[in-house]
Amino acid sequence: MEEVGDMMILTGRTITSALRPPYPYGGEFVSQFLFVLRLVWFPLLVTTIAISYGAPGLQAGNFLTLFGALDRLGGFFVLAAVREIGPLITSLVVAGIAGTAITADLGARKIREELDALQVLGVDPVKNLVVPRFLSLMLITGLFDLFALLFGIFGGILAALVFGQPLGPFWDTFFANTTTVDLWGSVVKSMCFGAIIAIVCCYKGMTASGGAEGVGRAVNQAVVISFLAFGAFNYVFTQTLLATHPNILVIK
Repeated sequence: MEEVGDMMILTGRTITSALRPPYPYGGEFVSQFLFVLRLVWFPLLVTTIAISYGAPGLQAGNFLTLFGALDRLGGFFVLAAVREIGPLITSLVVAGIAGTAITADLGARKIREELDALQVLGVDPVKNLVVPRFLSLMLITGLFDLFALLFGIFGGILAALVFGQPLGPFWDTFFANTTTVDLWGSVVKSMCFGAIIAIVCCYKGMTASGGAEGVGRAVNQAVVISFLAFGAFNYVFTQTLLATHPNILVIK
């Protein structure tokens, strides 16, 4: 609970520092954005196709075949890929690849006392280190979510073809159930997940102690806490979205 409180304080400091001038973190923001983009795009592509096709696609196809309703597979992928799998897989991959790198980088700086040296020099570590990572991860997870949705839908197409289903009914039920709420809700959820990754990983990195072993422990804890936070936030976000937009509860 103490760590959760500290992370909330860090979140407030980060948002305040991001909005308050000056803005010296432009170069670091671009660097972190390109760093995450280079590391994550291919693992995300493979993971999204494999998970969308392998688990929900084939299992849903088998289930719907029992009821003679395989043409509803497109509507199922609105619920699975767009609302849940896209944001969740994007965040898991970003946390596992980029989040661990951020924690290890900041943890190593903490062990070498570089963060203390910055404070002695009058440089705010939150504004110069946390804010660019916070903004870059929020932006990259939102963009990667769209990327994941495209290839998640491609996994649904593969599933439909495996069952010998023509793509006309798939697209018909897919677009009949897709709304702008589904799209922006998916992107906003992913951006919030990116903010969670940034705060948790930066906090664990900046509070690491105990040498190289402590950095490794901080990396492990950052990933586990991020995954748990995804589940908790996803429940609250989904309940709120469904309560404020009841029309998306109707499956056509």
